Amino acid sequence: MDKKQLGNSDLHLSPIGFGAWAIGGGDWAFAWGDQDDNDSIAAIHRALDLGINWIDTAAVYGLGHSEEVVAKAVKSSSHKPYIFSKCSMVWDEKGEITNSQKQIRRECEASLRRLQVEAIDLYQVHWPKPDEDIEEGWSVMADLQREGKVRWIGVSNFNVTQIKRAEKIAPVTSLQPPYSIIRRQIEAEILPYCEKQGIGVISYAPMASGLLTGAMSKERVAAFPANDFRRNAKNYQEPLLSRNLAVADKLKEIGARHKVAAGVIAIAWTLHNPAITAAIVGGRNAKQVEGVIPAATVRLTEAEYTEINAFLAAHPAL
Repeated sequence: MDKKQLGNSDLHLSPIGFGAWAIGGGDWAFAWGDQDDNDSIAAIHRALDLGINWIDTAAVYGLGHSEEVVAKAVKSSSHKPYIFSKCSMVWDEKGEITNSQKQIRRECEASLRRLQVEAIDLYQVHWPKPDEDIEEGWSVMADLQREGKVRWIGVSNFNVTQIKRAEKIAPVTSLQPPYSIIRRQIEAEILPYCEKQGIGVISYAPMASGLLTGAMSKERVAAFPANDFRRNAKNYQEPLLSRNLAVADKLKEIGARHKVAAGVIAIAWTLHNPAITAAIVGGRNAKQVEGVIPAATVRLTEAEYTEINAFLAAHPAL
């Protein structure tokens, strides 16, 4: 599959990467429900076998567990993908999560141990919180890069003003923002700025955390387990839920023309934007991975892209 260079780095990424949020398991505040580690490892192996060459995880996913599972999967694979992780969401002995950029060095050392690597290919500040700590945190990130503990440094969920503050200290290789058909806020200012500055963009949640896969329904949402964060997510509540499921039905219609699922079209829509380097796509088992892998090669025509945007305009979020 074609690859695209990430910002100012020497990393050339497959159009989609494996997102390791859900494989953190069910025992933490932002879980997707219980998860079998063997399924997670099989999903990663399948993704790598099919040509995905990067994995995005974070220390906080499963309170360290996602990184450990990624390490096991990579160690038992013949492929050696790029490994990306994130810092600045820390937890205490009770598992309570807070945002801090004052422990980044300690976080990095812990992630290196869990991931069983000598250097993290891309290390990202997960959230710009607290805002007043951005300069202190980014200075430590730059130090870690100079020391060779991380190869490249990026940010996640930052706005343009916050990116500019970081750039005064050290170059920002990449941004990781949310971006999907139903979450387009970054189009106005953030994507144009990144494109102008040569900052790579690896977007997350292109299928809106499963909402645009074509497999979601009101009944399935109602049956989410208590430890699935989506139970309380705004896009999964009415009146947005009905509208978003209608969008998914439109994507199914277009997907049928390409013989792919609605989720593949949702991902292809995000990749249609030239400012997007690649998209993060989760998978909880090998079958799910096989279902979304066509997104690495399926491309929307301009007519299809226009058709989707016209449908969105006719069915605005209330």
